[in-house]
This record gives sequence, structure tokens and C-alpha cells, in this order.
Amino acid sequence: MLANYHTHTTRCKHAQGTEREYIERAISCGFKTLGFSDHVPLPASYGFNVTARMELSEISDYTSTLVKLREEYKNDIDILIGYEVEYTPTYFSEILSMLKKYPYDYIIQGQHFVEGKNSDFYAGEPTDDIIYIEDFVKTTIEGMKTGEFMYLAHPDLVKYTGSDEVYCEKMRSIIETAEENDIPLEVNMYGFSDHRNYPDERFWKMVSDYNIRVILGCDAHKPEMIIQPENVPGLIEFLQRNNIYEKIIQE
Repeated sequence: MLANYHTHTTRCKHAQGTEREYIERAISCGFKTLGFSDHVPLPASYGFNVTARMELSEISDYTSTLVKLREEYKNDIDILIGYEVEYTPTYFSEILSMLKKYPYDYIIQGQHFVEGKNSDFYAGEPTDDIIYIEDFVKTTIEGMKTGEFMYLAHPDLVKYTGSDEVYCEKMRSIIETAEENDIPLEVNMYGFSDHRNYPDERFWKMVSDYNIRVILGCDAHKPEMIIQPENVPGLIEFLQRNNIYEKIIQE
């Protein structure tokens, strides 16, 4: 694994360490590219939970800090500037316009919530509400089809506790959309090492049936989380067991 594009900073209010510490860690672990993709800031007026992301006023510092470090470390590693962004039908164009005021290299789609009556409900919380999983899938697919995202982070974040049959029926649409639009799906290494509900084997068993590119993302919230997959106990076995190891983008 030569590149990780899923890295956070302390600006999101739930990460630790300096950008320099993440960079030094990445170099020591053999990475050739490190992309920072902190949670995109959202105005409170949008009506979403905005407590776990940077402030609007921090975009300038986020950008300038990474631009300076990119130049400083240019002979050792490529530093990219990105954001993890939720797709929201009402506000997405405004979000893009806001981001384009500053230089950035990419955005990844991280669908933590959906717009509407469930906008304060975190997708990783357990739910057996079929309407919620339908809204999650619908919103995720709409975002994927914009063509704006580099890849889909933790596509299986939603923690649906209803029947496996319903889960697979609904979530399969995300996989089909990824294949149709050639959008890589992320196996989230943070979720795996922290024993979260994602990566979900129900989801990844289905992925094996499709022509899908798979990307590994550290989702690093502290420097030591920048790690090679072979050093995450059980991860390689998970990938092989679900027949997705050969689909991983080797970069």
C-alpha cells in the first residue's frame, strides 16, 4: 500500500496529533502519498450536526498548513489536500463552491447522515428502520453519480439491524452503482481495527461478484493509525475470505 487518502486533523475535534506527525509516520511506514481529507465544514444553518468537523474559519489554515508541508516534504512524500464530504442534494453545490475558493486535490464521499427528517442520525448507530436504510442508499447513490468524488469511504457504514435479506437487497444498489460508474469502494481500516460494524461482511461478500475497484483507507485520527494493512491483525484474512484481495488498487 503506497497511498492513503483518508487522514484527519485535530480541526475535526475528534482526532489527535499534528500534520507533521502524520506525515513522518507515513514516511516511516513506506507510503509514497498521503492525502489529508478532514471533514468538510458545514454552516449550522444547514441543519445538520456540525460538532465533529472543522469550522468554516479553519479552511484557510488547513490549506496553508498543508501547502507548506507539501513543499517541505516534496522529496520524501506527496502530500495531497482533500476533504471528506457528505452528499446533500440541497447544499452540495454550495459546498463545492465554498471549497473551490481554496486549492484542493480531491474529495471523498463519506455519508455519515442523510438529509431530511433523519439529518441528526449518525449512520453508524443501530437502526432497524427500513426507511432509513433506503434513504441512506438513495442519498449515497445520488452523490456517487455526481462524478465529483474520488471514491466512496466506508460504503457500509450504515448499521442496519433488520434482516440480512433486506440489508443485502438495499445495499446491493450501492455496489451496482460503483461498478456502473467505476467508483472505488473503501475498506475502512479504522472500522476493522476498532471492531466496528464496518467493514460489514454481508456487504463485501456481495462486492466479490462485481467488477469493482477496492481501496484501503486508514481513516487515521491519530498518527499511529497510519499503518500498512499487513500490520492490522486479521485484515488480510478478511480481504481474502471475502474474495476482494485481488480487487485492491495497488498504489
